[in-house]
Amino acid sequence: MAAVSSGGDGAAPAEAGPAGPGALRPAGGLPDRLVTVFAVAAGLAVANIYYAHPLLTSIASAFGVGSTAASLVVTASTAGYTVGLALLVPLGDTVNRRRLLVAMLLVTALGQAASAAAPSVAALVVLSGLMAVSAVGAPLLVALAAALARPEQRGRVTGRMLSGVLLGVLLARTGAGLLAEWTGTWRSVFAVAAVGMLVLAALLWRLLPDLEPAERLGYFTLLRSVASVVGQEPLLRLRCLYGFLTFASFSVFWTSAAFLLAEPPYAYGEALIGAFGLLGAAGALAARAMGPLVDRGRDRLASTLLYVANLAAWGLLALDGGRLLVCLVLGVLLLDFGVQGAQVTNLGVLYRLRPEARSRITMAYMTAYFLGGAAGSALSGVVHSAAGWAGVCAAGGGLAALVLLLWGVEQARARTPRP
Repeated sequence: MAAVSSGGDGAAPAEAGPAGPGALRPAGGLPDRLVTVFAVAAGLAVANIYYAHPLLTSIASAFGVGSTAASLVVTASTAGYTVGLALLVPLGDTVNRRRLLVAMLLVTALGQAASAAAPSVAALVVLSGLMAVSAVGAPLLVALAAALARPEQRGRVTGRMLSGVLLGVLLARTGAGLLAEWTGTWRSVFAVAAVGMLVLAALLWRLLPDLEPAERLGYFTLLRSVASVVGQEPLLRLRCLYGFLTFASFSVFWTSAAFLLAEPPYAYGEALIGAFGLLGAAGALAARAMGPLVDRGRDRLASTLLYVANLAAWGLLALDGGRLLVCLVLGVLLLDFGVQGAQVTNLGVLYRLRPEARSRITMAYMTAYFLGGAAGSALSGVVHSAAGWAGVCAAGGGLAALVLLLWGVEQARARTPRP
């Protein structure tokens, strides 16, 4: 692994010149009111790919299929989202982002409306995959907020934006389960999601600044330039690896948590299991405190604290086989704080690299991040079947330990004088 600067614990680099987003930013930076709107919008956008998770049993029953067929709905949405990250998010650097975001939200609304009326599970699988391709508004909004923010507020703004994203991930399952139970049908969840996307599109059309990009590239040139940016920036590759591993560790826990909570001594029902995600939301909100540290150039300190927190969280989750509620709650809070804070720190550091390429940097990082989530989910299912909760904790803790080890090696290399 090449030694690279991690951003340092000194002053943050100066903002780019006129060609960068300084030319696009309103004189006063990004107002708090608009940051809140962006964060809520990002959470609602990413929630579209998680609504189906608590509905799979109902979907299987409605269409008379098994759990394997029903789970393809989630598989398709995850695959579609990854395709959208790769093919659509880079466009944020070269087209009018206001028009792009609104168009994507309208397509997502159409996909959710069609899903609500799906005549078969096969149709629902296809529609979920197509809908998810356009549901990548969250990373575009994160990159746009970073571009509009002043340099001294960028870390704080990024922290709030990413808190909105993770809250959308965590609360989508709870909200979908409660709505389906209240209305008596899983179809209502997709119908309400469609209406929500229409309202959000109208709101963003009114509130988003109508800014033209700093550069124009052909589409295939743009996609090639993503690989070029990744190849030229060792810090981007390194932080993508950290993001992959930390979100994989996060997904290892949340994929198998329902099995733990459904068994004695907890024996929770679906509502309580879904509500458990609210603990993660509290940890995600606490992670916003990392933004100001990044703004002050203390990202090395922030990263160290967060990676230690991730590993400590797994120690708490493993105590007494996960049967101590207090330790389980504290472990969830610490895990979500560490993972979300690491994402805030990673993107805060990466957004200093190339202001004109923030959407491409976001695409590269978020693609690695969600691939880590998919890998962690798959790993969790395997180890839980083979070794129960002990295996889950060994896998999640092992990933957290690997991140801390790589981080320690990188810091040691960065401090070693070159000959």
